[in-house]
Amino acid sequence: MSRLISLLRRNKNSSLFHLFKDSSRVSNEAGFELIKSCGASNGVGLQLLKVSNFSNGAGFLSSRFALNYGNAFFRSKFMQKGFSFQPSKNMSTTASLLAPNKSEVVKEGVTLLVNKGTEVQKQVGIWIFGCAAWVFSMVVLGGVTRLTRSGLSMTDWKFSGRLPPLSEEEWQLEFEKYKQSPEYKRVNRGMSLENFKFIYWMEYAHRMWGRGLGIIFAMPFTYFLAKGYITRQLGLRLSALFALGAGQGLIGWWMVKSGLEEPASEYAQPRVSPYRLATHLTSAFIIYCGLFWTGLSVVMPQPPTGSLSWIHGAAKARTLAIPVSILVGVTALSGAFVAGNDAGHAYNTFPKMGDSWIPDEIFELEPIFRNFFENTATVQLDHRILATATLLSIGGMWWATKKLDLHPAVQSLIGSTLGMAALQVTLGISTLLSYVPVSLATAHQAGALTLLTLMLLLVHSVRKPSPALLKSLSSSLSNPTAKVMGQSNKKVKAGL
Repeated sequence: MSRLISLLRRNKNSSLFHLFKDSSRVSNEAGFELIKSCGASNGVGLQLLKVSNFSNGAGFLSSRFALNYGNAFFRSKFMQKGFSFQPSKNMSTTASLLAPNKSEVVKEGVTLLVNKGTEVQKQVGIWIFGCAAWVFSMVVLGGVTRLTRSGLSMTDWKFSGRLPPLSEEEWQLEFEKYKQSPEYKRVNRGMSLENFKFIYWMEYAHRMWGRGLGIIFAMPFTYFLAKGYITRQLGLRLSALFALGAGQGLIGWWMVKSGLEEPASEYAQPRVSPYRLATHLTSAFIIYCGLFWTGLSVVMPQPPTGSLSWIHGAAKARTLAIPVSILVGVTALSGAFVAGNDAGHAYNTFPKMGDSWIPDEIFELEPIFRNFFENTATVQLDHRILATATLLSIGGMWWATKKLDLHPAVQSLIGSTLGMAALQVTLGISTLLSYVPVSLATAHQAGALTLLTLMLLLVHSVRKPSPALLKSLSSSLSNPTAKVMGQSNKKVKAGL
C-alpha cells in the first residue's frame, strides 16, 4: 500500500493523484487488498488491487475506468511496478467470459436451447443423455439378439406390441409358427421348446425395450413442452428424432421379414438382407448421435475456451477431427455388412486372410459393386482396411495435435480416443481369431459406438465459439492489463 501511495505522491501533478485522494475518504471498512500471485515470472509477483464497497460509488479502479479513461502514465507506471487490478463486483461481460468454469455467465450471443435457467437446463440435459444411453443399450441388445440367432424367432409384428405367450398352448402355437420358417428347417431343425423360448424372449425383450424408449422419451418431452422449458429449435429437433425412433420399429420388421423368406440357393442359410441390416443399424446410430449431440448442445452451449490461443488450436484440431469422425462412422457402417453376411465366420486369421493377403474371390460377383456389400471376402477385407485406416488416422490426429495449444480437456479427450481406437482394433482381431464368440462380438459392437461417441464429443468440443465470445476475448486481451491477467490465469491453470 505504501508503494502505491509513494508512487502517486511523486506525481502530484497527475489528475489520478487527486482522484485517489478524493476516493480515500471512504470508510475504513473499504480499503484495498494486495494479493500475491504465484504465476508471475519475475519473482516480485502479480499484484491484484481489489476495490470493494465504496460508499460514495466512486469506483476509482473499476475495469471500465481502466479501459475507457485510464491514461498512458497509469498503465506504464503500474505495469512497471508489477501491479494489476480486478474489480470485485459489477464485472463487465468481457471479464466474465474469461471464467470458463462458470456456466451461467456466457449467455450473450449464444442461442440457448432451454428456457428458465440453468437448473432446467440440467434437467433437460439429464433426460436427453438418459435417452441416448437407452439407445446405446438397445444397440448392444440388438447385437446379442443377432449373434444368438434370435431375431427370426418372432414371425409376426404389431406396431402396438402384444403380450408374450402365457400358457403352454400359446407357446406351442408360437413354436409352430417358427417351424414354418426357413431358419428352423435349415438351421434349427429338432430344436426343443425350451431352446425356442430362449431365442423368443431375446427378440421379445429387444422389441419391448424399443417401445420402452418411446415412453421414456415421450412423457418427459410432453411435460417439458407444457412447462415451456424447451425452445422451438430444440422441440423441432427432438420431434424429428422421435419420428425416426418410431420408424425404427418399421425398419426392424422390414429387416426381419427378409430373413423369413426362402433363400435363393438351397445350400444357403437364411439370414436377413445385409442392406436392411445396415439400414437398421445406421438408423440406430443416427438416433443415438442426434440425441448425444443435442444433449451436449443443451448442457454445453459454448465450447471450452479460456484464451484465443486455445481457440486457434481448436480450429486446427477441428480440421482433423471432422474427417476422422466421418471415417469412424464409415468403418462402423462396414461392420454392419460384415454382420449381415456373417463374414466374421470366414478367414479367421490375421493379418493374412487365409494363406494370402488378398483373397482371389473378392470380385467374383457380377456386377462388380455387389462384391462390396454381398461378397464375404470383399466385405471383410474392406472392414480390415477401414479399421486400420481409422486407427492410423486417430493416431496421426493425436500426434499432430500434440504441437497445438489446446484446452487441457481437449488434449485429454484426444488421448482417450486414441486409446479407445486401439482397444477396438484389439477387440475386432480377438473376435475374428476366436470365431466370433457372443461376448467378444458384443463388446466389439459396443466399442464401435463408444469410439463414435468420443469422436462426437471431440468435434463438439472444438467447434467454433459464438461471435460474442470471440469478440469479448479479443477485446479483453488487446489491453496490457488483460494480457497479464490472461497469462497468469493460463499459468495457474497449467499448474493445476
